[in-house]
Formats: sequence, structure tokens, C-alpha cells
Amino acid sequence: MTLSCFELGERMLTVVEAREALADLVRHALPVEPVPLAALHGRVLAEPVVSAIDVPQNTNAAMDGIALAWPVAGEVPSVWPVAGEVLAGRQRDTPLAAGACVRITTGAPLPPGADTVIMREQLVEVGDAVRVEHPERVRHGQHVRQAGEDLARGETALAAGTRLGAAELGLLASLGVAGAFVHRRPRVAVFSTGDEVTAPGEALPPAGIYDANRYTLAGLLTEQGVEVLDLGILPDAHDALVVALREAADRADLVVSSGGVSVGHADFTRAALEEVGRLAFWRIAIRPGRPLACGQLGARQVPFLGLPGNPVAVMVTFLQFVVPLLDRLQGRAYRPAPLTAVTDETLKSRQGRTDFLRGIYHAGPDGRLHVRSTGAQGSGILSSMVAANCLIELTDDREGAVPGEAVSIHPLHRLS
Repeated sequence: MTLSCFELGERMLTVVEAREALADLVRHALPVEPVPLAALHGRVLAEPVVSAIDVPQNTNAAMDGIALAWPVAGEVPSVWPVAGEVLAGRQRDTPLAAGACVRITTGAPLPPGADTVIMREQLVEVGDAVRVEHPERVRHGQHVRQAGEDLARGETALAAGTRLGAAELGLLASLGVAGAFVHRRPRVAVFSTGDEVTAPGEALPPAGIYDANRYTLAGLLTEQGVEVLDLGILPDAHDALVVALREAADRADLVVSSGGVSVGHADFTRAALEEVGRLAFWRIAIRPGRPLACGQLGARQVPFLGLPGNPVAVMVTFLQFVVPLLDRLQGRAYRPAPLTAVTDETLKSRQGRTDFLRGIYHAGPDGRLHVRSTGAQGSGILSSMVAANCLIELTDDREGAVPGEAVSIHPLHRLS
């Protein structure tokens, strides 16, 4: 039975319980729309793509050289008379006579009867024939790409739910696909709150802080293929927050904020949220990442997630709780499995809580992945996320890890 976001009270939840309950906020994937190939990057397929052709279409040469029929006796003659040539983009329909060959270029279809290619570097011209150097090295069927060896006609090339990157776009183009049906991009509204929050580029007041979280969230959302609706910095004023939240509930598929949803006297956001919709306030056994609010806004019951205010906690909770919601909105069920690495240092944690430490992993001389922390793990140390290339997960059933012990890591994929 699915846990309800609104029936958990304020007891301490495990990460798994929280993720399962949040899934109930998104019941259906977003609508489907046709999109041309040139605009498909980052989109998610709504239906499988089935190959209408064999890829490659013809059995063809993988090298420049000569194409020939393997002798019945199994021994390759050293000299072959040349009966013509086949260039890429051309086709020879005349069957190849026994004992003859044709010159051929990479990608050109093999003529009927040919089944082996000898590369040019192994050939010497002898008048109207070619001599094969070291014929004993030639193997039957070498340097030949069989028709359909990449994809056969009728085979599923890409499954529904696939996010389309550069490789996937190339595959679609190789099938002659000019466009595909994909889920609409999620529209996600983000905002910051607080009279102390200052926009970058402005003078920083004595008690102010620069608005880092909104830009972090916008970057994370863009990496997930999202259309970001930036509501800016909202003041600590109830009426202004209500107006902004109602606008977000009308325009967005998901609303995400950071900070301003705890039980503090100055947290106006919580009261405004409860006026516009329903709100649940959670404590999750996770570090960093407390507190977290979830709920629904407006008549459309748009999902809302209020992430913690500390910058690292924002990123960790986004990856753990927001990304699965975005996957559901886009019809994706895939979650990459964590990798296993050996820790090179003592890692501290405690039972009953899942810790996500910022880490740096690398391949060791023993052929295994090794990992160490980035150092100080305070949830406000954003520079540690810049230094990290992974998160080290210490689940709630373990008390840290000692050097040489295996731990789970989640690579952080960034532009480099």
C-alpha cells in the first residue's frame, strides 16, 4: 500500500519511507507531444521506437580493401584478379565469380557471394590483380559488418522512458526517424524567501546572505530537462507569498522552495502554503537534509516540496526526493544503481540515520574504486560539493565505515 504524504505526522521517517510517500504526489506522467528530431535532446520518450530497417541496411565492408568469397578449400590464394570496384553509396548486383575479388571502400555493400574483406594495408598491386601479403593471417568473414547486426528490422531501438542524449539522437537519425512522441517538459517553479536574502550583484547588507539556493536549484532542474519558472525572491509578507504561490499553482507542474518552512516564528511561507493548499511537515532520518515539507497547492493539487535552507542539504534532498518526482512526471522509472567503492579513511555515521557524505572517488592500482571524503561535512559548506565527484551513502543500519570497507557511492555527473 502506498504511504500517504499527509498521514505520516511528524514522526522520524526513513529515506525509503519518505521517497515512497512522495511518489504519491505524482499520479500520472505529463501529456505527450510530437517533437522533431532536432529539438529532442534531453526529452523523454513516451513510447518505444521500433526500427523500421536493418542497421546497417546491407552487409558491408568495415575496411577499405578487397571483398572476396572464401575459398571452399579454406586456403586463401596469394593473388586475386580484380573484377571491379564497389564504392560507398554504390551497389554491385552481379555475383562475384569464384576466385575473383572487387575493390571496396568502407561502408560499401558486399556484392553477392562475397563474405570476407582484406584490408588495403595487406595488399600489393600486381597489374590487374592484387597479391595478399601473409595470406595465412586472413580469417573467413573478417572485416565484414552484417546487415542488422546493430539493430534488426522490428527490434525495439529505444524503450519508452528513455532520456534522449547525444548517442540516442544519433541512433534515431540512423533509423531515419525525423521526430518522436515525448512527454512535455515539466514546468517547475522555484523561489527564495526571506528579507535577509540578497540577489547576487547587489550590495550585501550586514545581516544579509546571497541567494545561492535558487541558482543551485535552477541548475539542478535544467540538468533534469525541466522548464524553470523563476519566481525570484519573495518577501516575508503573507499576502505576497499567497499571491505568488497561487500563480505558481496555476502555471507549474511542481513547486520547489528552500528554507522558510520550519516552525520558526519568522517562517511566513508555511502559513501561506497552508492557505493555498495542504502541507505536511516531516522529519527524515537523513544528514544533511532536515527539515522537509511536502504538500499540494491549488485546485490542481500541484506537488510542493520545501527543501532545507542549507546549500548542501538542498542538493542532497533534491537528488534524493525531487529527482524521483521529476522522473514520474516524465514517465521514467529508471534509477541508476549506486557503485561500490573502498573507503580510504574512517567515515562517521550512526545507526538509524542515512548519511550522505561528499566524496572523491578514483580507480586505485588494485583495479577497484576507492573513495575519500572531501573533508569537513557541514551542510553550509557549498565548496565541498564543488570538490566532490560523488556522494557516499552510509545507510541507517551501519555505524560509519573503516578504511578498506566497501561503501556505496552515487557519482555526481557534471560538465567538465
